[in-house]
Amino acid sequence: MKKLFAVITLLVALALILTACNGNNNPSSNGDNNPGSYGNSNPGSNEDNNPGSNEDNNPGSNGNNNPSSDGENQSSTLDNTANFDTSKNISILTREDGSGTKTAFMELIGLKDKADPANVIIQTGTAGILTEVMGNPMAIAYESLGYVTNDVKMLKVDGVDATVANIKDGTYKISRPLSIVYKATTLDSDVNKAFYTFLQSSDAQEIISDEGYVSIADNAPAYTINGSLQGSIDISGSTSLQPLMTELAAAFEKLQNNVTVTVGGGGSGTGYKNADEGVSEFGMISEEFNIEKAPSCTDYVVCKDGIAVIVHKDNPLDNITMEQLKNIYDAEAESSAITKWNDLI
Repeated sequence: MKKLFAVITLLVALALILTACNGNNNPSSNGDNNPGSYGNSNPGSNEDNNPGSNEDNNPGSNGNNNPSSDGENQSSTLDNTANFDTSKNISILTREDGSGTKTAFMELIGLKDKADPANVIIQTGTAGILTEVMGNPMAIAYESLGYVTNDVKMLKVDGVDATVANIKDGTYKISRPLSIVYKATTLDSDVNKAFYTFLQSSDAQEIISDEGYVSIADNAPAYTINGSLQGSIDISGSTSLQPLMTELAAAFEKLQNNVTVTVGGGGSGTGYKNADEGVSEFGMISEEFNIEKAPSCTDYVVCKDGIAVIVHKDNPLDNITMEQLKNIYDAEAESSAITKWNDLI
């Protein structure tokens, strides 16, 4: 009898244990305190305190405190911007003397023929400017709009974006022509004349627009291929115009497959010199044509280009004025000189 009672007691206890296993404390249940449930205290649930949920405190959610969300603290760029040290000195970058981009920029901001600030960093060529700005959070520089990449940040100038439309309609003020210079006798050659005609064609205007420059030849005619044409053309000069001219030359070579066009750099000074001395059939410049630099030459404006003011991507500044630019780049600004980022931000 005692053995029978003991067996019954054991069975009752086992039944109670099994019942408890299927209740609120079951790791596989859906109760509130269950790590595998959908309740509020469940690390795997969809509620507010769940690290895997979609609510505000979830690192994987879209809420405001989520590092991966669309909220205010979402990106490293914003975090880096917030940590930008405005007390630091501005690293002022400029192009080398002889650069058409530099000549045009300094003239446009009212500093024609002025000396550089004592602490300026001089970079040769557009690639040098972009590389320095990408690696230097305190840098400010200027460069041809058609050559600026998404690796840097373009500033508005006087509240206006540096865009093709704003350059064409004149609302963006820091813009200049990109031109070729050449001797009048250069066009006596059928090959040179054909390339000159191609630059004015609708074929060329499409490339100009596609590459981010501003076409100024409206209603241009299509280029007509000359099947008998053969020869070579040498072009040198402005590194701002060089990337576009390389594309234009390649397109011309496809149309005229017996013609070779070589495009080199060297800056606008080289473009003037080589065209004037007959070293190149065409020289490239990135400023208003100055006949004193190439007395035997004339010019043709291929397109217009804006000069973008650029900073590091983590810089919080979005807009700068022409006056502020002048006070950054003016070696004689004295008390008006802007030297630190907190003068702007």
